[in-house]
Amino acid sequence: MTDLMKTFAALFTGATLALAVSGQALAGDPAAGKAKADTLCIACHGPDGNSPLPENPRLAGQYADYLELVLLEYRSGVRPNPIMLGMTATLTDEDIANLAAWYASQTGLTVLSKDPID
Repeated sequence: MTDLMKTFAALFTGATLALAVSGQALAGDPAAGKAKADTLCIACHGPDGNSPLPENPRLAGQYADYLELVLLEYRSGVRPNPIMLGMTATLTDEDIANLAAWYASQTGLTVLSKDPID
């Protein structure tokens, strides 16, 4: 398979996943997502998705459909990351939707302007 074909296949897979996820956006249960996050994600991403570790992304306040897509890509291997592959390997589609709903419902990082507008 040529590099161009591999790139096209990866883009097609990503687009297909994006379309599948967009129909499920915000369909998850935040309470169930919190329960799963408290056992699986808390050590690296913090109790509310605002990671205390600078090398780990903040998940709080992200769009649910984006979080679902990323978790599906980690689980399938489309987005290669050995740590996240292991963390997502046993997640069901419902678990992923619930986690996405939980993190999307949290307050993320806010940046205040140095010169606030009156």
